[in-house]
Amino acid sequence: MKVGIIGSGVVAQTLGAGFLKHGHQVALGSRDPAKLTDWAAKNKGAGVKSMSEAAAFGDVIVLAVAGQAALEALKLAGAGGLAGKTVIDATNPIGGGPPVNGVLSYFTPQNESLMERLQKAYPAAHFVKAFNSVGHGQMINPHFAGGKPSMFICGDDANAKKTVAEILDQFGWETEDMGAVEAARAIEPLCRLWCIPGVGKGDWSAHAFKLLR
Repeated sequence: MKVGIIGSGVVAQTLGAGFLKHGHQVALGSRDPAKLTDWAAKNKGAGVKSMSEAAAFGDVIVLAVAGQAALEALKLAGAGGLAGKTVIDATNPIGGGPPVNGVLSYFTPQNESLMERLQKAYPAAHFVKAFNSVGHGQMINPHFAGGKPSMFICGDDANAKKTVAEILDQFGWETEDMGAVEAARAIEPLCRLWCIPGVGKGDWSAHAFKLLR
């Protein structure tokens, strides 16, 4: 599978390396390709391109930028490069003020999610929320004593969610499909919960969520 990743930060680099590990073709799109020189040297075969080139390259797109930059990044990627494709949305709406007692501030109101804004802006793309509720160190084939962790996803397109579930299986996760795009209102705040030990107590040790039945 060809995967175009929009972003050049640690999440984009981690997911890019993970896709390469599992035999996919990868291109990272950045406004500043020079930032990825060291990463590209360590990840032979990966492409470093502009955001529009990475979007055009990918059969599947990963959006891995700061939440406040998400709409601008998609604009640079171009609607044509996103149309009809699965877009894995790893963003969170972090911003709007400093943390309060370890709880991150979000710029979205309670009854709206960032992914809803993205889906509304690019209706021809098939957004699926994933990888937003865990740290980059545990994104690829994590190992926990309690077994496989749960990744909560949502989106309006069933085929896109099936594609993401197959990727998550490769990456060592159990997929928990929470339904349509509005479920991102509940999934995006999981980042806040995941970050409380680190932001509030300085404890960034490995942890993830698990849905028990």
